[in-house]
Amino acid sequence: MNYASIRTCDIANGEGVRVSLFVSGCSHHCKGCFNPEQWDFAAGEPFDRKVEDEILAALEPSFIAGLSLLGGEPMEPSNQRALVPFLRRFRERFGDSRTLWVYTGCVLETELLSPSTSPWRCEVTDEFLSFVDVLVDGPFVEEKKDISLRFRGSSNQRVLNLRVHLGKFLSEKQKCAT
Repeated sequence: MNYASIRTCDIANGEGVRVSLFVSGCSHHCKGCFNPEQWDFAAGEPFDRKVEDEILAALEPSFIAGLSLLGGEPMEPSNQRALVPFLRRFRERFGDSRTLWVYTGCVLETELLSPSTSPWRCEVTDEFLSFVDVLVDGPFVEEKKDISLRFRGSSNQRVLNLRVHLGKFLSEKQKCAT
């Protein structure tokens, strides 16, 4: 996986002061995307252990609220596979003292939690989602652009407390199965 940039003092992509990692590669190609240069999977620099260590160090100060993953598209299967080992390290080091926000053009229920036929799911998707506190989901829709919205660009996108939302989703799914 490659990444386009890292912001170590970001206040635009989640609550509080955050470290934000912008990954490369996105196959959504949303009309009006604010980062079309990051659609290219080869753009940017390689995401390696040295970069991981730099990000973890940037997350150390007590005023840092957490990590945000944006893109590009963090939920591209190839990006998920590259990010999961890093997210394990992130949680091992910080536990729940830092939040993880992930921005995706995917819709949680229909693309990330759907059956294995979804092109967005892979062998690490469930583990990836288990690390996430807040998921901002849904494709950017230019016709629904609204600059007054917090932490999202168009009104179809949702800011989901994933721990609460997943619990409700799994509970409803279990009810339907019985």
